[in-house]
Amino acid sequence: MAETAKWYVVHTYSGYENTVMATIEKTVETRQLQDIIQQVSIPMETVTEVTEKGPKTYDRKVFPGYVLVKMVMTDDAWYIIKNVRGVTGFVTSGSTKPTPLTEDEVIQLGVEKREIVVGYKVGDTVRITDGPLTSFSGIVEELDVEKNRVRVTVSMFGRETPVDLELDQVELSTD
Repeated sequence: MAETAKWYVVHTYSGYENTVMATIEKTVETRQLQDIIQQVSIPMETVTEVTEKGPKTYDRKVFPGYVLVKMVMTDDAWYIIKNVRGVTGFVTSGSTKPTPLTEDEVIQLGVEKREIVVGYKVGDTVRITDGPLTSFSGIVEELDVEKNRVRVTVSMFGRETPVDLELDQVELSTD
């Protein structure tokens, strides 16, 4: 059943996000529903504000009034979430059925972290494995694991051309 779990967006009263998350987590624990409702998250970002007294760092909700829930959409799961105090409903795309987030949306929101192990470093020769430059080789100029980006200099038409790619679009060259 775990394969069909998807992320859904739950709308809450503003300021009730933490209460809703805690209530859902407690309900899941007491009713042993970990296989149906797998994870609850409130997207947060760290903000540094410069004031007269110096810099102040705090966490801020990215989407106030919303909680993300990874769950298998069943009638029971829907009923449990919908009846939590502070929940006004699921986000839908015009129908009455809740709409799950796409894989791209989940990645952009940073809800699920994909760990990519990079087998190359700056200065290494790599081969491009995906995209329009597949099978081209180049030298790694910059590597930004946090942003999932790598800059590779490729020789095309006798000129050195920098190309920005995702980390998993290149691999260490074996030649």
